[in-house]
Amino acid sequence: MRKLLRFSKELVATKAKLTTEQYDALLEIKGSSGANGVTVGEISEQLQVKHHTAVSLLDRLEARKLATRKRATADKRNVNVQLTKTGASLLARLAAIHHRELQQRTPEIIDALRRLRE
Repeated sequence: MRKLLRFSKELVATKAKLTTEQYDALLEIKGSSGANGVTVGEISEQLQVKHHTAVSLLDRLEARKLATRKRATADKRNVNVQLTKTGASLLARLAAIHHRELQQRTPEIIDALRRLRE
């Protein structure tokens, strides 16, 4: 499992040039997006970071055109965040690489889990 986690961190850092936190934010946006996106507050809550930290992460993602922010129409206090096509495409490429790596490591992971159960 540690090998898989290390692979993931290295992949995100080298291929995508993202920090782990930025990648987590993209995953949260992708996983939680409703029709209007996800709010900055929801991202902050899900990532368990302070609001200003979430804002800083989103600043960097927006600068790279991976996510966009738009003030909510119903409640102007809320800011909705959505993935851009570029952000969605990057996540899809990373997911495909992760999937291949997971398939290759499946026997190793199953063996480790069996040893834990014994």
